[in-house]
Amino acid sequence: MLEVETFKTVIQSTPLVSIDLIVRNASGQILLGKRNNRPAKGYWFVPGGRVLKDEPLDTAFPRLMRQELGLDNAPSSFKGVYQHFYEDNFLSDDFSTHYVALAYEIVVDGELPKLPEEQHCEYHWFDEADLLSNELVHRHTQWYFQADKRADQFFM
Repeated sequence: MLEVETFKTVIQSTPLVSIDLIVRNASGQILLGKRNNRPAKGYWFVPGGRVLKDEPLDTAFPRLMRQELGLDNAPSSFKGVYQHFYEDNFLSDDFSTHYVALAYEIVVDGELPKLPEEQHCEYHWFDEADLLSNELVHRHTQWYFQADKRADQFFM
């Protein structure tokens, strides 16, 4: 874990890499959590988290599945690369945050174990049409359901 001052310097200086988990249930609904923390505080957002320094993606993905969903395994597929730009950061609005987000869709069959409350204060299953029209669903989450928002489409 980085000290706060070191982490601030990292965020001010470079993009962060994250894995976002687009979780669908058997009915096709998407799991969103209401964010406790900056950036995107107060908005509905997909679960996910940062890739750690020197952490291979094939280690980060199962770690985040366990931390964010309490799952050891679930069917998944890569959805694409997205860029998220925020005007604020985890502490204040003194500087911006830039994420390069690797989005994976996960299909869950049945109930999820107890979901963590560190990043999200509540969870809700949304129909895709509802999350696209809900102003409290963050635009970066909505982008996962809009084909023209993928960053990797411009480089392929």
